[in-house]
Amino acid sequence: MNTLTHWDPSRELDDLQRRFSTMFGRAPMKKEGDKREALTVAEWAPVVDIVEDGQNYVIKAELPGVNKEDIKVGVQDDVLTVSGHRHYEKEEKGKKFHRIERSYGSFARSFTLPEDSDGEKVSAEFKDGMLKVQLPKTERVKPKQVEVTVG
Repeated sequence: MNTLTHWDPSRELDDLQRRFSTMFGRAPMKKEGDKREALTVAEWAPVVDIVEDGQNYVIKAELPGVNKEDIKVGVQDDVLTVSGHRHYEKEEKGKKFHRIERSYGSFARSFTLPEDSDGEKVSAEFKDGMLKVQLPKTERVKPKQVEVTVG
């Protein structure tokens, strides 16, 4: 028995995008009106640099277009999480958007704290679209050297 099915190229493109996103480790984007998805997924994630010096670990995250009030930094169970939301610019009367390439919506990045860091003393500063999180190092317990005497 042969059955004709309607070919929907947009459905195939959505499926292809979902597979590529999964392959490259990014969360698939949630489509408007898609009620099948029960989990809230991040639609974008800011890029970060992580640098270590003698006293601190420093995480710098690029967050252009994000308001300070929309950023949260927290530490729980030795995991540092930076999360927030970038609001979509609404089309204004008299303006017509021809291309929108920047990502909008919620984001979250989590990082496991190094063993020699102090999560209780974390500090964060936001200036000119750049979030700078400082995580001080703790004094490492130095290995104890025991002198061996021959007797």
